[in-house]
Order: sequence, then C-alpha cells, then structure tokens
Amino acid sequence: MLSLGILRGVTVLLWVIMAAAIAQPQTSRASSAASYLERGNHWLEKGEWDRAIADYDLAIAFDARAAIYTNRGLAKHRKGDLAGALSDYNRAIELNSRYTDALINRGLLQAEEGDLNAAISDFNKAIEVNPQDAKVYNNRGKARQRAGDNAGAIADYTQAIRLDSRDARAWSNRGGMRYNAGELDAALVDLNQALKLDPHLAEALGNRANVRADKGDPDGALADLDRAITLNPRQAAFYINRGRVWLIKGVLAKSLSDLNYALELDPRSADAWATRGHVWGAKGDFARAIADYDQAVRLKPRWADGYGYRALARLMAGNLAEAESDFARCSALGGDLKPEAAALLREMKRRRAR
Repeated sequence: MLSLGILRGVTVLLWVIMAAAIAQPQTSRASSAASYLERGNHWLEKGEWDRAIADYDLAIAFDARAAIYTNRGLAKHRKGDLAGALSDYNRAIELNSRYTDALINRGLLQAEEGDLNAAISDFNKAIEVNPQDAKVYNNRGKARQRAGDNAGAIADYTQAIRLDSRDARAWSNRGGMRYNAGELDAALVDLNQALKLDPHLAEALGNRANVRADKGDPDGALADLDRAITLNPRQAAFYINRGRVWLIKGVLAKSLSDLNYALELDPRSADAWATRGHVWGAKGDFARAIADYDQAVRLKPRWADGYGYRALARLMAGNLAEAESDFARCSALGGDLKPEAAALLREMKRRRAR
C-alpha cells in the first residue's frame, strides 16, 4: 500500500465585508428623498433587500446621487442580483469617480466574479483617493493573492496591519500567506495575534490548525478545527483540513466522513477531491483514488501535484503507461517526482521488461 503525499491545508481568506458606505440622508436634499433614503438604510441593515431597493428607487427619483446608487447596488449585491449591483456601482462611479465606497464594492463584486485585474484596479483607485483605509489594502491583498502575486499580497496585509493593528482579518490573512510560503513560525505569530484580537474568528482558527498540523501537533489542529466548524459549519475548507488531519492520524473513517461532507458543501473543490483520493489510496482502493484525482485535475488542469498524485495511484494500480504520462505532465507543470516514486517507477519498468 502506497502512502500517498498529504496535501497542505487549505487556507481561508477574509474579505472585508461590504458594510461600508451606507449613505446617510442630507438635510440639504429634498425631504422626501431623505425620508426614503433613511428608510432604505433601515431595511438594508435589517437584511430586507427588496424593501431597501424599493425605497432607494424612490430616493433616486428625487435625488440621483452616487451614494444612493451605491446603497442600492449593495442591496442588489446581497440579494444576489450581481448584474443589477454592477450597473448601480458603475452609475455611482460615473457620477463621482472618487467615491471610494462604490469603488470598493465594485472591486469586491468583480473579485467574486473572478475578474481579479478589474478588482485590483478598483482597489488601486480607492487607495489613491484614501491611502489610509486599512480595509482596502486587505481586500487588494486578497485579490493579489488569488491572482498569484504573493509578495504583493503580503505587502498589502502588512500595510493594513500598520494602519489598523487591531484588524484581526489582516493578521489572519497574512498568517495564511506565511503558512503557504512555509514560514510556519511567522504564520503562527500572526494567527495567534488574530485570535487574541478576535477569539471567534473561525478563519484564523482554521488557518492556525494548518500550522499546528504541519508542526506535528495534530491534536491541537483538531481542537482548532472543531472550534472553527462550530463557529462556521458551512465552510468546506474546515472539513477538508480536518479530513487531512484525521488522515495524518490514520483515522480513515473520520477522514472520509469529513471529506464527503466537504464535497457536499463544495463539489468544485479540487483540494477536497484530491484529499479524499489520498484516503482511498491509504485504504488501498486505487480505482477510487484515481477517480477522485480525475475530478481534481479536471477542476485544476494546471495543478502539477494533482497529476503527481494520480500518477502514483495509477502506478500502484499497475497502469504503467498512464502513470508515466501523468508523471510527464506533472514535470512539465513544474512538479517534482519524489525519489521513492521514481524508484518505484524504475522497478515496475524492470519487471515489465522481463
């Protein structure tokens, strides 16, 4: 039975929630517009999106200004009407190109839609207008991290911390980045600070669990993940990482249970598919392992490790030609064929040549 390599934990990042910028009524505006705006703000705070939008419609009829379009866009965004939200944010920015709340909210929407360059551009503009706003650096850092600019992301999180040292999200995000870079001690410092500031920050607990697992403290990792799941039971990454820790401890039934649930929450998580593939491999069920790795590389077709994992499972299943093809793909994408895998491949070729 081959001990397949264990995935690194999945870090969880925190956007600064779009709570900014609820425009307040101005006495200089028509009293009717002010009244509708105030009531719309009330409904927005209550989560009554349709009522908020209806009141903002009326307010705009009397006073079409950037702040009201931004608030209506925020209500539409939270309702799930992304096209309508984008239209309102665009209109707000047409009316006032320096209105940072609209720029930030549009940037968040564009990041949500995967247009990271556009999101970063909006965050850049917001920073030009107000370079002292810590939350914009945190959001730009997240967009940069997702775009693969790790150095830029760390710089942004660091600046966010300089501007607001009590921003637990920035500490957690930087800790997650440092974990990804293999800087475990520095990551632990950041994540401990995040949790000192906000002991109920589930994402920081999840990220600290990764560090603890990699530092050889699986029990501490499980304690953090149990707390994180209690606080946020719908976050797939927590179940993926807890499944990873159970796998490290050799408790395969619990690992499989967590990973099955993670895939119910997020069937498009390549990390969940690959980690479950590890469990099947550890159980000696290489057919199921290969099937899960198939899903992982379908979702992340340029993931070198995914091909490496599948290559090992195929090798153990006796599929030499397919294993060689996966190893070649892994190498072409910058992956590393581990010495034990290379030795196994040579041995199987030697046996085949007899």
